Amino acid sequence: MPLQLIIGNKNYSSWSMRPWVLMRQAGIPFEEVQIRFDSFEADSVFKQRVKAINPVGKVPALVDDGFAIWDSLAIAEYLAERFPERQLWPADARARARARSVCAEMHSGFSALRNHCPMNIEASLPEVGALLWRDQAGLRADVARLVAMWTELLAAQPAGSLLFGDFGIADAFYAPVCTRIRTYALPVPPEVQAYVDRVLALPGVQAWVGDALAEKDFIDFDEPYRLRPGTR
Repeated sequence: MPLQLIIGNKNYSSWSMRPWVLMRQAGIPFEEVQIRFDSFEADSVFKQRVKAINPVGKVPALVDDGFAIWDSLAIAEYLAERFPERQLWPADARARARARSVCAEMHSGFSALRNHCPMNIEASLPEVGALLWRDQAGLRADVARLVAMWTELLAAQPAGSLLFGDFGIADAFYAPVCTRIRTYALPVPPEVQAYVDRVLALPGVQAWVGDALAEKDFIDFDEPYRLRPGTR
């Protein structure tokens, strides 16, 4: 039985994007099961369907022969153990520890970036981004931390590399951030923008983005800056 990955809407679900891109880019075969958002209330169709798969009622979830793993970081760790030949973590012990550290930091931090700039692949919101950048010190601090982190990691790699050389879990974890930087036109230095561009050009990321653009859904509670499709 193939692995199943349960995800939400591709346009909005940043946590779903992480394991999907990881598996697609690493060539790990899986069956996609999409449960689209209607609401996150306890009695919503979305919640009821996801709770039938995992007890927290959130996406993503990975199902391996009836065994469910939820939480994107737990899924990534499970995949790294299940497919060691894919080298999803760096081979070097210290690099591996650093990669785990920055993934955990993404997992638990950057709340201002996530709250003020929700993932919305289909949208182009540079004016919103400019206002947020002006008014939200927390957003500026989060981006400054990203710039410092990525600059340090990239400086240790050959030019044109990803965070730890070849593609891995860390790049998958920051792929949704790269889409946010593009959607909101957040200002970053040229070397960081070049990394963003490299991530967005990955075939796995492009496949996710293409599917997101094809959805044509408009979920009002995920669209705080637009009243309807086509508005800015």
